[in-house]
Amino acid sequence: MEKFHIWDVISVLNLPSAPSGRSSYYIPCPCCDSKPRDKHLNINLRKEVFRCPKCGVSGGIFDLYVLYTGIPREDVREEVAERLGLSEQSYRPQRRVVIKEVKESPVADIEARHKTYTALLEKLSLASDHKDNLLGRGLREDEIAQLGYKTTPVVGMTKIAKELVQEGCELSGVPGFYQTEADTWKFTVNQRGILIPVRDGKGRIQGMQIRRDDVKKRKFRWVSSTELKNGCKAEGWTHLAGLPAETMLLTEGPMKADVIHALTGLTVLAVPGVNALTQLEIALKRLREQGLKKIMTAFDMDMATNPHVQKGYRQLLLMLDRMGFTFGTYLWDGSYKGLDDYVWKFCLKCNRP
Repeated sequence: MEKFHIWDVISVLNLPSAPSGRSSYYIPCPCCDSKPRDKHLNINLRKEVFRCPKCGVSGGIFDLYVLYTGIPREDVREEVAERLGLSEQSYRPQRRVVIKEVKESPVADIEARHKTYTALLEKLSLASDHKDNLLGRGLREDEIAQLGYKTTPVVGMTKIAKELVQEGCELSGVPGFYQTEADTWKFTVNQRGILIPVRDGKGRIQGMQIRRDDVKKRKFRWVSSTELKNGCKAEGWTHLAGLPAETMLLTEGPMKADVIHALTGLTVLAVPGVNALTQLEIALKRLREQGLKKIMTAFDMDMATNPHVQKGYRQLLLMLDRMGFTFGTYLWDGSYKGLDDYVWKFCLKCNRP
């Protein structure tokens, strides 16, 4: 029986191919991207799978074909072979995709990541325009300093990485760090933006996100060094703003969670997206041991009009019900997209010192 590869399906469907040497790349998602420049669907050639973190659509080789053609899955093998002009006996991959083999590192333990990220942030500063942006969201200067937000370094990262190694920090397995061909450690961030620490229930930095300057789409991205020598991917960790409590808010994005907590004092748990449930379930199990009983969701109000977000939200509610939590939903004036915007601009702005 013939064995197809995902690049065969990509070729048949005339989808964009991967940049030279890369095994993972993004293309427009046929389910939720409405503009050609939007690119949320990730295709992983090495694992031969695809996934969109925005709407949650995912699958393997034949699922990708079904996604674009709509034919029954049981008919895919025959149709792909026909379109390739092949029979079961004569099948050979028409086009071999050369995937550059890169040895990545497994994710380091939380203590090692926290130590390295903390030391890194202490060596960085926060630019004045980034401080103004955070102040404009309702955060005070002392809160910004406590949260550890910094401006991404665009130069000098080889020197900083060397200093971190000399200080006893572990860089292998810490997302964002990697080695050059000359075995020199570096940090991947090469675009200006705000570095956002993503913390666990004990305040330890698990990973970091970057809020990128001068972009309209995918403004928030994980700091990752996947597909780089001894690099490491981020795991999509949750972020806790505030101390564990019996009732917590659940929202999307660590910066949003930090702002809501600062303005209201409520404990807020953030996921990177409404479809990112794997790490959320792990976090909820730990928080339940610390007394969590009730969860109030507070996702952006455009959820009401976005069917892809609604699908992920339904899966989230099913998970909360299965885990035995009491849950509900916060609603607010729809002219304010996020709860952070509503609280700051409508409720508490005049009362913040």
